[in-house]
Amino acid sequence: MTAPVPTLADPAALEAAGVRVELEGELAVVTLCNPKRRNAQSPAMWRALAAVGRELPGTVRVVLLKAEGLSFSAGLDRAMFTPEGIPGEPNFRALAGASDQELDAAIAGFQEGFSWWRRADVITVAAVQGHAVGAGFQLALACDLRVCAEDVQFAMKETSLGLVPDLTGTKPLTDLVGYARALEMCATGRWIGAAEAGATGLANRVVPGEELEAAARALAAELLAAPRNAVIETKALLQGAGGRDHEQQYAAERAAQARRLRDLAGIGD
Repeated sequence: MTAPVPTLADPAALEAAGVRVELEGELAVVTLCNPKRRNAQSPAMWRALAAVGRELPGTVRVVLLKAEGLSFSAGLDRAMFTPEGIPGEPNFRALAGASDQELDAAIAGFQEGFSWWRRADVITVAAVQGHAVGAGFQLALACDLRVCAEDVQFAMKETSLGLVPDLTGTKPLTDLVGYARALEMCATGRWIGAAEAGATGLANRVVPGEELEAAARALAAELLAAPRNAVIETKALLQGAGGRDHEQQYAAERAAQARRLRDLAGIGD
């Protein structure tokens, strides 16, 4: 039987799944807290992350995602590949034997831990050190922005295991580095260090490891300095830009600015 879904009201259950949440006013700090396992990911962790997204207070404007230990996340817990699996969770053979509808629903449930990080009302920042592999790479990609330590090593290893990246990482990766580079990264599963991450846009900032959290918190403070509604409108404009032509984007800018001007002037719709 699958374990119950943890909630923000039950921090012990969240921590048992490898996640800790601290609310600091308009900033929420989400920490992967299983460093002995290099923050390996499991369905329980994904449920915990999904619960965080559902239950964040509306006052939160910025979410900082960080990880304890030497690695951000070594990726999927390899026990999922074994006959024994993870207690209380289906292993890969059980998932493969499910009906099409059941399998699709299971993967969609896993994706819920990743999909909320780009929603319109918050900006999310990942502080990434050491290895960010497979699901770990995709969790970093789920965030809007990434601050990386100089020792960071990204890799998308799913294809090497006969799988595909299915935890929402393919679109942000392609958006950031382009189709050809994304295909090469995924199909080879090679390691991507800090210099390449910075050059290709995977990392917004690269800093010495001992400065990582301070740099990520400084970025969070910068993001909190602007008025919330202006940030939300700007994020929506940028997120939608790829699907609009120039004229459509101009119109979206005009509509967004009209809302901002009227809001600032205290004029309702």
